[in-house]
Amino acid sequence: MSAAGSGWEIADDPAAVHDLLLASDAHQAELTGSPAPARRLASTEFLVGSGFVHLARVDGAAAAMFTLSDRPPFDLAQAELPPAVNPLYLQRLAVRPDLLRAGSTWGVRCVRRAVAEAAGRGADSLRCEANPDLAGSVGLLTACGFLHSGPVHADDSGRRWVHLHRPLV
Repeated sequence: MSAAGSGWEIADDPAAVHDLLLASDAHQAELTGSPAPARRLASTEFLVGSGFVHLARVDGAAAAMFTLSDRPPFDLAQAELPPAVNPLYLQRLAVRPDLLRAGSTWGVRCVRRAVAEAAGRGADSLRCEANPDLAGSVGLLTACGFLHSGPVHADDSGRRWVHLHRPLV
């Protein structure tokens, strides 16, 4: 891991990142009854290899993470997002389930760190896609200044999503 400041690292272990992501997804699915998203290890390997994954550790173990990149993780044609000159995209926000159960603040730390990183990189907007059934996650994003953009979308598999953005200028 290489240092990214303030206790954060740029992840270099795709397996640890993927395990954290799957554990967090399973926890959220259990809490909400919403299906866990399909995750591909190859995508995790690409994101980690590109230096997009920010990771925090507690007692040496992966605790929380988010991915920040200039690559939209969703179809922009479907998104009703306001114009931006230099947007960045937040995705794959995950916190270890035992920390969530203990009431940790790692979720808000992730979002605040992503906002600070994006602003520091000159982004004018931070965009994301979220499952509206994960009320805690969406509530966290809106409490951190994210605004809903457009309707709730759904597909034939039952997956639901909404787009959000946070102006940075």
